[in-house]
Amino acid sequence: MTKSDLSVLTQIETLSADQAEAELAALGEVLWACVQGGAGIGFVLPFEKQEAVAFWRSRLAGLGAGERHLLVARVDGRIVGTVMLELAPQDNGRHRAEVAKLMVHPEARRQGLAGKLLAAVEDLALSLARTLLVLDTVTGDTAESVYPKAGYSRVGVIPGYAQAARGGLDATTVFYKQLG
Repeated sequence: MTKSDLSVLTQIETLSADQAEAELAALGEVLWACVQGGAGIGFVLPFEKQEAVAFWRSRLAGLGAGERHLLVARVDGRIVGTVMLELAPQDNGRHRAEVAKLMVHPEARRQGLAGKLLAAVEDLALSLARTLLVLDTVTGDTAESVYPKAGYSRVGVIPGYAQAARGGLDATTVFYKQLG
């Protein structure tokens, strides 16, 4: 499949809590495959598919309450990527949100899906009057290069921030982007 084929077949959509619940297995598959591939997204090995589904199930209430929003990328109808927008709940933070769980299934990488998901989550943030986005990612991971290309500014690195999927501790790099 070429990049141009993928762009025709790719659909980015926002899932409601009910839609996400109906897609728990597919969402779990993306998360599970990313963790198996060593992605530093909050989980350590061993990591079972039912744990991945349980993670997404634990996010349904926040989706239903409007505290977070879930976007997915589909190729030929199959979910192959995700990103969440976590809204800051504080009165003095109603202008900001966190970008979380940007994932692309290993089989669908290197096709520009991460960039498409970021662009879509930024559009969503603006529609919700959220003009400052923050995120963190494992320092040195291939995903780290995605954010500067999308206009995110690097704040710095926190050493020993999180346990790595395969053991040890990883540093995290913090980014932000002002929108609009």
